[in-house]
Amino acid sequence: MRPTTRVLRLQRAQPLYLAHRRHAHTTPHTNVTTEAEKTTHFGFRTVPETSKETLVKDVFNSVASKYDLMNDAMSFGVHRLWKDTFVSLLKPGKSGAIRCLDVAGGTGDIALRILDYAKDNYADRETSVEVLDINSEMLKEGYKRFKKTMYHKSARIVSFIEGNAQKLELPPSTYDLYTIAFGIRNCTSIPDVLKEAHRVLKPGGTFACLEFSKVDNPILATIYENYSFSIIPLLGTILASDRASYQYLVESIRRFPPQSQFGQMIRDAGFETGGDFEGEGGAWRDLWGGVASIHTGVKI
Repeated sequence: MRPTTRVLRLQRAQPLYLAHRRHAHTTPHTNVTTEAEKTTHFGFRTVPETSKETLVKDVFNSVASKYDLMNDAMSFGVHRLWKDTFVSLLKPGKSGAIRCLDVAGGTGDIALRILDYAKDNYADRETSVEVLDINSEMLKEGYKRFKKTMYHKSARIVSFIEGNAQKLELPPSTYDLYTIAFGIRNCTSIPDVLKEAHRVLKPGGTFACLEFSKVDNPILATIYENYSFSIIPLLGTILASDRASYQYLVESIRRFPPQSQFGQMIRDAGFETGGDFEGEGGAWRDLWGGVASIHTGVKI
């Protein structure tokens, strides 16, 4: 039996609070690696798998209050447009109210877009979003954002869960839509994340991922590479006094699999995708020539 996940719902006439939950599977960071211990990457570093979760948490504890500023630096400021495109392609609310799980969505920007899109385009005020993030500091930023919106008094519309995307403490076949934006590359095991996404989606449910990706155009790739490694860490120093976190985030993008390989990983998890190509009918859609990409898959 999976343990019960504690959540916070934004409900009428109730104060907001953050539900902290410690994960039994989280292992404290250690620099000692046994011979048999599995390793993974943390940016360009090789680290024990048991350490990566803590290292990533430390990064996002550092950048949580400046998360949008961080994405501005890493995307030339157009991440907001990409997120708008991401949600508009999914058309939440078109076929009636749906139940969504937004993973690694602590600051709530995707959740807010989903609710706004359903309301504004389809007069749907019943669609709900559960925002899951492993980092409590990111969730706090989400609370702040939603307290400024019309949804802060809406019961059952939005809730926040502190949890691990690789080991979701959620029942199977529950959600119509699973979204993850700029988060999956920070997870220790992408295949485990995808398998859990498949498990918690209903048959016919959609998996959708927005992530930094690989640029095909050689000229654009060179420009973006130079910008990423020369300018973004410098901006981290200037804007957040934190070069190391921004350096990791740039490196994590370079370690993320290219579009075709990630599309195959989605299929390996049991999803049906479009063809192994970009564009209409394909498994992914590139944004800005592949600086970011949108991948989708359907649970059959």
